[in-house]
Amino acid sequence: MRRAAQFLFIGVFLLFMSGCGSQSQVTTNPPNNSNPAEVPVSITVTDTPPAGVTVLFFQLSITGATLTSTSGTAVSLLPSTNPIPVNVTQLQTESAFLGSKNVPAGDYASLGLTFSPNTQLTIFNGSGAAIGSCANNTVCQLTPTPTGLSLLFNTTPFPIDLAANSPLAFKLDVHLDTVIQSNLTVNLGATNGVTISQLPPPPSGTTVTALGNLTGAIQSVNSTASPNDFTLQTGDGRTFTIDVNSSTTYSYPSTVCSTSNFACLATGQIVKVEVSLQAGGTLLASAVNYVQPASQMVVEGNIIRLSSSGGNTLMDLILQKGPPPPPTAAALPPFGQRVTVTVPTTGVTYAVDSDSFTLPNGLSFTSAANLMVGQQVSVVVVPGSLTTASGSSSPSPITSTAPTTLTTNSITLEPSQITGVVSAWAPVNTSALTFTLSTYPNYFVPPAATAGAPPIPSPINIDVQATSATTFTNLTPDNISGLAVGDVVSVKGWLFAYGAVPQICKAGAGCAPIGEIVAETVVGRPGPTPLF
Repeated sequence: MRRAAQFLFIGVFLLFMSGCGSQSQVTTNPPNNSNPAEVPVSITVTDTPPAGVTVLFFQLSITGATLTSTSGTAVSLLPSTNPIPVNVTQLQTESAFLGSKNVPAGDYASLGLTFSPNTQLTIFNGSGAAIGSCANNTVCQLTPTPTGLSLLFNTTPFPIDLAANSPLAFKLDVHLDTVIQSNLTVNLGATNGVTISQLPPPPSGTTVTALGNLTGAIQSVNSTASPNDFTLQTGDGRTFTIDVNSSTTYSYPSTVCSTSNFACLATGQIVKVEVSLQAGGTLLASAVNYVQPASQMVVEGNIIRLSSSGGNTLMDLILQKGPPPPPTAAALPPFGQRVTVTVPTTGVTYAVDSDSFTLPNGLSFTSAANLMVGQQVSVVVVPGSLTTASGSSSPSPITSTAPTTLTTNSITLEPSQITGVVSAWAPVNTSALTFTLSTYPNYFVPPAATAGAPPIPSPINIDVQATSATTFTNLTPDNISGLAVGDVVSVKGWLFAYGAVPQICKAGAGCAPIGEIVAETVVGRPGPTPLF
């Protein structure tokens, strides 16, 4: 939700992903590597997004990652055989850290990877024709049975020599444009569908390695330990023990806690924690940010349609992730499902979850008029408003109300992740730190599906505003001067609507931008090929 490390490479098991299925509780404390003859080996996963039909949600589960030495000794890099669900579509600019193990130094010949047959796929088909069982203009939740469930990587970067005191990390890249077939089946074993590379080591002299954010409920607070620590349970049921020290910062509303220190932490609070890895292998909270009381239900997702009814705004979301629900709350629909949220005309609060990132002046998110297809938002569920129609099933036409409905009284703008091409609409401005992104066809649900909105010709352009805090990676050089028209990039940031902008179009450059995204991260990518 807030800032996340671009590539995570540390010796600890951490599940940092968007949209995970329910799991049995597993405590995942990182190993403390006290044996210099052992080497922390880590594994992450990221996503190369497709062009073409919108993949709104794609979750796969990884059941094993085994490193094999040249002598035939096998070492598992995961702490258990429980499937680890990964929402790949939320990894355009992030990596999910799957696990690590302290393994003996030496030569290693291969890495084996196994997947669970349980996958979930949600698409919007705006292609103009049916694709398999998914009709045109329809949001479809599918459960394809994948093939290629066991992969063996024994070429570059293998063989690998693991040297003592030299941590190593692998990155898996799931290429959605390759593994998802034109008939909506999934082949994880497709040529170059899943690739592997070795990540560079952390900078020398670094005492802690930044991991990113975890959101969850505080299970216990230990003020007698040295250092003090607390346990956090995430929405997928995993529990982490996290230390604090004198450098830990705390962000709490004064109405909840005014001391801004460890004393603010209390069992049951939902908090967002920026975590780092300490030299000994334990987790450290760099920052603890209060989110909400445990009694409040919050869901998060991408806006795919806006309409109105009875004077209220209706907002359709594809659920992606969110804090764990209260113990007594009604069951949430599965991640990847479409829900329709009623936004009343009055009594709704609006906020931007920008954390420590400073947003430029002049951007508004204060009313339903500032909502926009493509935004990622978290919404507070009004108690008793969550309902699911009996006998409902996918697919569902985009113009209909979703089977699951709820009402909200609070909406927070979260960072979106959008992939597209650097547009010729406006030149890359290296001094103003701006460029224009032309989204791939159908990334946004066609505006004609939004009641009362005029059609917007394709491609859809978005202004991108970077700042001095924006991170640029996979570019040459790794800053805005590394961008050129035609480059494919993934952008993570806060998306703001321009409102009713006249659509002025230029030959070969698309039409006027419909919004602005303040970029937290810009990742350069090779140009993916269309799915269909």
